[in-house]
Amino acid sequence: MQIDAVLEGVELVRRAGPPVDAGSIEYDSRRVVPGSLFVAMQGGTTDGSRFIAAAIERGAVAVVTDTARAFDETVQKFPHVAAAEVRHGRRALAQLAANFYAHPEKKLALSGVTGTNGKTTTAFLLDAMLNSVGRKTVLVGTIEYHVAGTVVESPHTTPESRDLLELFVKGVSAGATEAVMEVSSHALAQGRVWSLPFDVAIFTNLTRDHLDYHGTMEAYFAAKRMLFDGANGVVPRVAVINIEDPYGAELAIKAREAGTEIFSYGLGTGEFRAEDVRMSAAGMTFTLVTPTGGASMQTRLTGKVNVYNLLAASAAAYARGLRLDEIAAGAASLACVPGRFQTVDAGQPFTVVVDYAHTDDALRNLIALAREFVKPTNGRVITLFGCGGDRDRTKRPLMGRAAGEGSDFVVLTSDNPRSEDPEAIMHDALPGLEATGTAFVTEADRAKAIQIAIEQARPGDIVLLAGKGHEKTQTLRDRVIPFDDAEMAAGAIRALAQTGAKR
Repeated sequence: MQIDAVLEGVELVRRAGPPVDAGSIEYDSRRVVPGSLFVAMQGGTTDGSRFIAAAIERGAVAVVTDTARAFDETVQKFPHVAAAEVRHGRRALAQLAANFYAHPEKKLALSGVTGTNGKTTTAFLLDAMLNSVGRKTVLVGTIEYHVAGTVVESPHTTPESRDLLELFVKGVSAGATEAVMEVSSHALAQGRVWSLPFDVAIFTNLTRDHLDYHGTMEAYFAAKRMLFDGANGVVPRVAVINIEDPYGAELAIKAREAGTEIFSYGLGTGEFRAEDVRMSAAGMTFTLVTPTGGASMQTRLTGKVNVYNLLAASAAAYARGLRLDEIAAGAASLACVPGRFQTVDAGQPFTVVVDYAHTDDALRNLIALAREFVKPTNGRVITLFGCGGDRDRTKRPLMGRAAGEGSDFVVLTSDNPRSEDPEAIMHDALPGLEATGTAFVTEADRAKAIQIAIEQARPGDIVLLAGKGHEKTQTLRDRVIPFDDAEMAAGAIRALAQTGAKR
């Protein structure tokens, strides 16, 4: 594609060099091939302009940069290369890729889910509802990507715009007409989803998380708000908002002012509500109340948080034109969401659950749900958790308090320590845990910690393995190792059974 056609609509500062044809668009110099256009962006930890020479050496025929110095150096050193300076690198990448891929985002009805908790489950539910009426979809999220039924590995919750648009191209080619995606606050703040024409935008909630990146809750909320108030370049047609969340109530006002139609939801308030909720470990039922009538909902998901997730997905599906009976059928079709209250059954007389809960709010909700399940048997709640390394340190004592307040026994361990010392991370969480007076042990080796938690369990108890959920690896300082909480738990249960330990 001719370079100036690729640059159409981009906020250009300067343009120099010949009118070359670009055969691909890349932002990683290692992926450049002869004929590529290389986008050199300033990032949080690195400056893409450092790799311009390497990209040209690999065959790049055009360079787009958001750094004036890099533009000047490229023009001077590589006059045969087309060069452009843009105001915002990631926004430019989004527009460049959209032009290059012939705007696949305009051929799909886009639904975006944002919020601290519930994004993945809500996205899976909406995707299941759309699929149940025969619509082919692209699903983009934390666990995995789906392209018209084909599962693709998910390296990021929300990928860079170039990769996202390439995914959309594959979906359109396979007959997809809808896309459902999790939209992270990082993606919004960085411009990875810049100007995508979301038809439906969903807000689940906002609790403390990612302050290592955003700095304050106000900045965190401002990033989320971009999906609804036009600051992302486009206003969604419909905003589905949890009106019972304090931030949601404020967001509804901002979205309405921007011209978006509001579909509010909540357990007891909002246009989409739940009545007569009945839940068990095997699932739950409730009556979905909507502006146009009610529907009986039956699902294998359970817990108060999943009522909220089902309400969000139902309102979004309604906005996408599904009937109430179709929404109910779609909700019933979803068996589970990997790593979200996922049970591990290896024949043991107690319950083991793997869950992605990695904030104090999510941990508190998870433990509260577990407490409801063990009430009939007078069982105990045993919680294993850790705090991620190189992430917001201020939430660590809050997670410790959340774990201790609701549990009968706690195992504090590591959870992707990354470059930090696992012992130091656990030390940060200890004040909150110790303040609760709940019995606990610390064990930095997560495999050994899981074994300890399993050995503590008696018939009727529930063991919660929180933090990693669907993840299949553990990220250490110098390497990434295979690690699956569910597999580790099953192995520990089998080992315990072989020892003939008394229960």
